[in-house]
Amino acid sequence: MSFTLPQLDYPFDALEPYIDKLTMEIHHDKHHGGYVTNLNKALESAPQLAGVSIEDLLANNCAAAPESIRTAVRNHGGGHANHTMFWKIMAPKAGGQPNGKLAEALRSIFGSFETFKDKLSEAAMGRFGSGWAWLVKTPAGKLEIYSTANQDSPIMEGKFPILGIDVWEHAYYLKYQNRRAEYVAAWWNVINWSEVEKRFLVGK
Repeated sequence: MSFTLPQLDYPFDALEPYIDKLTMEIHHDKHHGGYVTNLNKALESAPQLAGVSIEDLLANNCAAAPESIRTAVRNHGGGHANHTMFWKIMAPKAGGQPNGKLAEALRSIFGSFETFKDKLSEAAMGRFGSGWAWLVKTPAGKLEIYSTANQDSPIMEGKFPILGIDVWEHAYYLKYQNRRAEYVAAWWNVINWSEVEKRFLVGK
């Protein structure tokens, strides 16, 4: 079975004024759509991987993929996994702060939500070039902030992504141009904390 582009749970303009309609449309349909198309194309030469989940494809630095297509699976499979999560952890009329067990965990580890917010924002700003900043759950069950280059996914390293911000320029350039800091600050207003909480509770 081929991978498919997931539909958004909200209209393209639902995240305005923080993320504009045209960026969302291009980002979802063209960029994410391209990752899905190219991942499926790469997998045509590896029929033994038909039906394998994206998580299993990416595990252990894409060890399941033949070497001839491993880079394609890393780039396009990572892009597909990252964006599938990204659309879900954003929502209209969202933002604010988390509640429940996630909020407790963040306070326990970082001291306060504001400190956590600052550290994740710093990771996003500190990623040179294209990539992502993440809040992940490690195999030991601990929360960790770090960033990855390009479309690399924490899944490749055995970590479970709970929250992630896309800092590729295609995620923000139409509205913010080179002002990544403004985009990162605006993004906190669209985080769907109920979805992030779900990921925190089930993540492994």
